Amino acid sequence: GGMKQRVAIARALAYDPEVLLMDEPFAAVDAQTRESLQDELLRIWEKTGKTIIFVTHSIEEAIYLADRVAVMSPNPGKIREVIDIKLPRPRYNSDVRASAEFGWIRHKVRNLLQDGGEETFISNSSQDVSEAIFQDTAL
Repeated sequence: GGMKQRVAIARALAYDPEVLLMDEPFAAVDAQTRESLQDELLRIWEKTGKTIIFVTHSIEEAIYLADRVAVMSPNPGKIREVIDIKLPRPRYNSDVRASAEFGWIRHKVRNLLQDGGEETFISNSSQDVSEAIFQDTAL
C-alpha cells in the first residue's frame, strides 16, 4: 500500500517533471497511511516547488493538500467553481483539519457537489480552465 505509493511518487519525480499529475494516488490505502502520505507529499512539494495536479474524490484531502480546488460537475465533467484555499502553511502536523475555516470550505465544496441545478461554468475551453487553475500558485 503506502510503500508502493512512495516508490511511485519517487519514480515520477526522478524525471524532474514541471507538472506532476496524480490521479487518486492514495485511494487504496487505509486512513492512517493516507494521512501520512498526504503529509509526505506536502513536504515534497515544499522542497521541490513542483506544480501538482491532484485528482481526488475526497473533499478533505483536496482542501488539506491544495492551494486551489477545482470542483467538477458530473457528466460531462466541467469545472463548476475554482476555490482558493487560504489555509496557513505548513499544514502537516497541524490542527488545520479541525479549524473553522477548513469546515467552512468543506461545507462550501459539499454544497457545490450536491447542487444538481444548472450553473454557469467557469469555462468550456481547456486553455481557460488551465488558466483558472494555475493562476499564481501550485498544488
